[in-house]
Amino acid sequence: MVRLRHRLAHRWLIASPNLRGSVYMLSSLLVYAVMVGAMKHVGAAIPLIEILMIRQIIMSLVIVAIAGPALPMLMRTTRPGLQITRGLITLASMLCGFSAVIHIPLAQATAIGFSQVFFVTIAAVLVLKEKVDSRRWIATVIGFAGVMIMLDPSASGLNIYALASIAGAFFGAGVTVSVRMLAATERTETILLYQGVVLMAVLAAPCWWFWTQPSPEQWFWLVLLSLFGTAGQWLLTRAYQVGEAAALAPLDFSRLILSCFTGFVFFAEIPALTTGIGAAIVIGATLYTIRKNARPALAPSPGP
Repeated sequence: MVRLRHRLAHRWLIASPNLRGSVYMLSSLLVYAVMVGAMKHVGAAIPLIEILMIRQIIMSLVIVAIAGPALPMLMRTTRPGLQITRGLITLASMLCGFSAVIHIPLAQATAIGFSQVFFVTIAAVLVLKEKVDSRRWIATVIGFAGVMIMLDPSASGLNIYALASIAGAFFGAGVTVSVRMLAATERTETILLYQGVVLMAVLAAPCWWFWTQPSPEQWFWLVLLSLFGTAGQWLLTRAYQVGEAAALAPLDFSRLILSCFTGFVFFAEIPALTTGIGAAIVIGATLYTIRKNARPALAPSPGP
């Protein structure tokens, strides 16, 4: 077992940064699927701002407990303005995106949210100055074409929550870009701690005003989604610290498969034929991206 562990650790260290980022990314999506299902379930009775407040408090407590004596060091930042800006953008993304998740079918909310891929790829070029080759552009465009097939624009018009999902995607791209900008100087835990400070400060007053006392069963789901949300947030942040934003963005299409499964099994949401056709295209784009990211780097990069 020890030899196997060392072998796996060696393979992990020599893997390309984009491959390691892909592993973090896909792990975060699996964890988020549980969180989203729990949020859709409890969101029918508990205000979203209250859910986000409880989730953020638990997330911050977990990080503080893990940090221990190192907490003062983790609270040091060289870019406080960008940390606060990222926190506000994260809150906007959560409010818009989770509102859509609660009020419209999971598959539809997820499909619309994939417009974030365009925002991220464009921002990666314009803001982060990352180089995006033609194959990644093609994979992104093909994946978005699959999303459009699932969305079926020729059907009934989009409602306000569908538009909220698009807004959530836009702000989500801003979160991704800000994480990449902070990656050079800030630890993952520092980014999440400042996010907690900003979110709790902004949500404190409205949460107190609209507070609804959860039942014991609702508390269970709130704690569950908070813990899974914490793990997912760390994995996602780590993914974008390790890999390139434009390289990882197409992998987000995997969320659609998980959303369709969760919606069907737990909420009796039956995906349309267009969802299946589009999903096949999305899977192809995702598998291609993983293969592209798996190409070995010229030299091992430091850090886990």
